[in-house]
Amino acid sequence: MTAQKEDRTTIDMFKAKEVGRPRTNPYARKEQLRINKRMQRERDKAKGLKRVELKIPANNLDELDKVARAHRKTRAELIEQIVDDFLNKEHLSLF
Repeated sequence: MTAQKEDRTTIDMFKAKEVGRPRTNPYARKEQLRINKRMQRERDKAKGLKRVELKIPANNLDELDKVARAHRKTRAELIEQIVDDFLNKEHLSLF
């Protein structure tokens, strides 16, 4: 019997005792990040969210962060609100 990478119940049976704080997750950090990222993508997909990448000058980003902090929102929440407000005011007729 050998320990499988995904085996959570017997993973500690086959290795020597380690000194220090016990591991709270049987996976290596790299594997944890991969699993968490996949779960995040699945949650976003279930909510109907799509990923958008945006490049803006650093000073604009700093100002955006200040406004977000002042309104106790995340940067993503603030950008989402700005886009929603723009689209709801039907500024699209400008184009």
